[in-house]
Amino acid sequence: MWFYIVFTVLIGYLLGNLNGAVCMSNLVAHEDVRDQGSGNAGLTNFIRNYGAASSFSVILIDGGKAALACLAGEAMLAPYGMPLEGMAIGGAAVMFGHDFPALLGFKGGKGILSGCIIAFTIDWRIGALILGVFLLAYLLTQYVSLGSVLASVAFGVGFIVFHHDNLVVMLCGIFMSALAVYMHRGNIVRLVKGNERKTNLFGKGEKR
Repeated sequence: MWFYIVFTVLIGYLLGNLNGAVCMSNLVAHEDVRDQGSGNAGLTNFIRNYGAASSFSVILIDGGKAALACLAGEAMLAPYGMPLEGMAIGGAAVMFGHDFPALLGFKGGKGILSGCIIAFTIDWRIGALILGVFLLAYLLTQYVSLGSVLASVAFGVGFIVFHHDNLVVMLCGIFMSALAVYMHRGNIVRLVKGNERKTNLFGKGEKR
């Protein structure tokens, strides 16, 4: 069983190294999205620099790899009676690989899109919770980062509420929640100071 747990982590981590924003910025503009704007290899920075029209492919790549990692983990550990644990372990691994990709110099994204798909794959209730929190916060403030931080906290809360009876799943959920909040530490500081940028998710560039 331990072999399959390690294999699940390895597959998830390597899938996490496939970054949609980096792939599409190279394809669309022959440049690295990490050299533009905030320097982050995520959906928000991609939209700010290349517009929403090309973002579907980023969503498809990052969402697809997240779902695939969870399903691979489920397939690996289901024979041992641990399908949900396998999904959670695969999800945690793919998110870590997305944030710290060895194949991309450990400079990745912040894992919000991947986290959303992971949540929906493991438990649609948690997915609905974090998506609702994100959309509400963003639509009220136009701050993607605020919505992301609040959704990250809701992610952990959701796993505690719905999976407190499964230690492995709950701990993986808490780990992913804490990781997402940590990746937004710079945004949190800017939000507190009042100089965080607003973003138009349906077009290109920042909102003034």
